[in-house]
Amino acid sequence: MNLDLRFPALSDLRQRARRRIPHFAWEYLDSATGTESVKHLNRAALDAVRMCPSTLDGDFAPDLTTQLLGQTQSAPFGIAPIGMSGLIWPGAEAALARLAALQGIPYTLSTVATRLPEEIGPMAGERGWFQLYPPRDPDIRTDLLRRARAAGFRILVLTVDVPAPSRRERQLRADLAFPPKKTPRMLAQTALRPEWALRTLRMGIPRLRLMEEYKRLDGNAPSTGHAGYLLRVNPDWDYVAALRDGWDGPLVLKGILRPDDAQRARAVGVDAVWVSNHAGRQFDGAPASIDALPAIRSALGAGFPLIADGGVESGLDILRMIAMGADFVMLGRAWHYALAALGPRGASHLDHILREDLIANMMQLGLSNPRDARLRLWRAPVPMER
Repeated sequence: MNLDLRFPALSDLRQRARRRIPHFAWEYLDSATGTESVKHLNRAALDAVRMCPSTLDGDFAPDLTTQLLGQTQSAPFGIAPIGMSGLIWPGAEAALARLAALQGIPYTLSTVATRLPEEIGPMAGERGWFQLYPPRDPDIRTDLLRRARAAGFRILVLTVDVPAPSRRERQLRADLAFPPKKTPRMLAQTALRPEWALRTLRMGIPRLRLMEEYKRLDGNAPSTGHAGYLLRVNPDWDYVAALRDGWDGPLVLKGILRPDDAQRARAVGVDAVWVSNHAGRQFDGAPASIDALPAIRSALGAGFPLIADGGVESGLDILRMIAMGADFVMLGRAWHYALAALGPRGASHLDHILREDLIANMMQLGLSNPRDARLRLWRAPVPMER
């Protein structure tokens, strides 16, 4: 099967994904919170960024390689963490970790994944990042850091934009709980998706295995109030400083939208800032991630690593993010649409789509390297240094 003919874009994979996974899993993956205005705003803000093509540049070969946190990445994009990834597609964490290792891009394992860091770390190899929801208990924090490091994870990502559970109304209507409850409604939805059901039977019911080693669940916790919330604390700057002291590798702060927070993160020793509005899943009144980028880049100045996510669906979107101030771009939902559509080959196909789209658009813009995308902005919204 020629996947380019049947699934030339992420939108094609998304349509197939909806037909292949149970309704409750789809609602978990696809939903945001409130009216989902931020989810749609991310898309609209990306579309609003216009770039001017360049002509008569002669023959050249675009180079996608990107330097980030002391490592050469084969492309300027990577895999963002999504909690309970194995609910969306059985074996998701392993499939994405292997893809990252093969293709030379980062894979970020969530604290609330359905697989343990000891299992996934060796699969990701040197491309493994570990995302931390901050535990309240310092002993648990120390143990999690020890386990992540021993499993081979090189970069630690602290998520700071989840001070409390969000409503995520679509998930509540779907009656999604962790572990999933075997209700007649759930069983009926599962029966309509036989491949997902059979693979789940082989893999086992998706559970938050790492968190359950510290606190057992009874199966009645809603998806918006699972073990990750029961164990965690709302961190402050002292917590970040303690984490900096306890981790001997690069530390990334994820969930920053304000320039002053970005500056303070740099001052306490954070190695990179990750601009994110949590894909609209936490606060329905936030700005689009791409709209927050220019001011943060200006505040940090040139040279400080800036990562971003937020509704990215294509190579052109990646270039838009870079043009507005990012050094590197992460995608979360996109990889899981691809997995749900075609399994591991879907994720590999998405990697192919993104690279091909990057190259095609860089040729239109006359760019030999993605980092020069800012030079092609039609109008820069605010002055900023690079």
